[in-house]
Amino acid sequence: MKLFNKKRQSNSKIGVFTGISIVVANMIGTGVFTTLGFQLEKLNNTAVILTLWVFGGILALSGAFSYTEVGTFIRKSGGEYTFLSHIYCPVIGYLSGWISLTVGFAAPIALGVIAFTAYFPLHTSYPKVIAIALLIVVTCFHCRNLKVSSGFQNIFTLFKIALIVSMLCIGIFMPSNGGSPISLGQDYCTELISTAFAVSLIYVSYSYSGWNAAAYITEEFKNPVKALPVALIGGTVIVTVFYTLLQYVFLKHVPVSALTGRLNVGAITMEHILGESVAPVFGGAISLLLISGISAMVWIGSRVTASIASEYRLWSFFQQKENSVPVRALVLQGIISAFLIITGTFEQIMIYCGVLLSISSLLVVAGVFVLRYKNKQGYTFRTPLFPLFQIIFILASLWMIVFAFLNETKETLLGLLNLGFGLITYAISKRI
Repeated sequence: MKLFNKKRQSNSKIGVFTGISIVVANMIGTGVFTTLGFQLEKLNNTAVILTLWVFGGILALSGAFSYTEVGTFIRKSGGEYTFLSHIYCPVIGYLSGWISLTVGFAAPIALGVIAFTAYFPLHTSYPKVIAIALLIVVTCFHCRNLKVSSGFQNIFTLFKIALIVSMLCIGIFMPSNGGSPISLGQDYCTELISTAFAVSLIYVSYSYSGWNAAAYITEEFKNPVKALPVALIGGTVIVTVFYTLLQYVFLKHVPVSALTGRLNVGAITMEHILGESVAPVFGGAISLLLISGISAMVWIGSRVTASIASEYRLWSFFQQKENSVPVRALVLQGIISAFLIITGTFEQIMIYCGVLLSISSLLVVAGVFVLRYKNKQGYTFRTPLFPLFQIIFILASLWMIVFAFLNETKETLLGLLNLGFGLITYAISKRI
């Protein structure tokens, strides 16, 4: 009987492929197809744009190395909430969990469904209604069981990769059609160290967010010690290559003036390459591609809420699971995402979310130093070239946060206000 239960438990867990699928699906979402237009409002040099995306990939990889080291040492689900509670103290872990609960996943989900309506070829007068309807459908799929979630995720992720590879093949091999040449220019170094570059890096870091996705469900892997490094690092490398090449394709085929300030840069690019008659097909395909990222965030985010609920009585209502699925946590996350869809704009949500996520990730990466100081043994993975990647990540994160505060003060202050509310709920939960 014990052997049967052990086998059944093993079959209910996920493998390396699904882990990579989750990371890739979380990373490739709205950002790569929507943020270029905002970056071009502040930066003019096309080589700086490509440098921005390469640097974003290096930052994501630096974070992935650090999360792998921390995750294979602690080996518990919950992401930053679990890691920071273990490394520092419960209140810091709780605040990171509060960020995940309120905006860390709900905001990217909201951005994903907003972008879905922008790319979908059939437009209506009520895009927010369509966005919320999609949110409900995806959430319902993940309320079933882990097998349904895994199958749904893998199918849409494979579709996503196939579509991106086809776009890259078309864009790279087709001759340029009036696009912007990639050249360094005299202003390359000036823009590289500018305030605009730092602010644009927030958009790019948001686009790369999700490289840590597998760390949120460590306990759902069959063999987390082996699967987590492959999922986090392998998935990040794949996406970095895709992202950089996609920006090259966008800039190669479309003039900067036609992309600046536009949300649906992917559809605009395919229209320039293939013509107006074919472009709506790709627009529809890109909208379906976004479902994979929305699905992955819906899956992962609810697990963080459930982890918090298991330890704090204030949130205990959301702890209950059905078929190993935290249904109540999924519903709460859906309600918060719907609220953000109704009340916020795309750019405001992105900045607000990006700053808070940068703070949480910064603390985890800095925690590698703390863990190494406290624990001399017990590691199954150590970051190569330590502490190079940690220093790169910490300095870049501080740079982004400072410049965000100086240039996007309103959104940054809203983020700090959110943390203040988090402290209040922590105090209440400790008294219950």
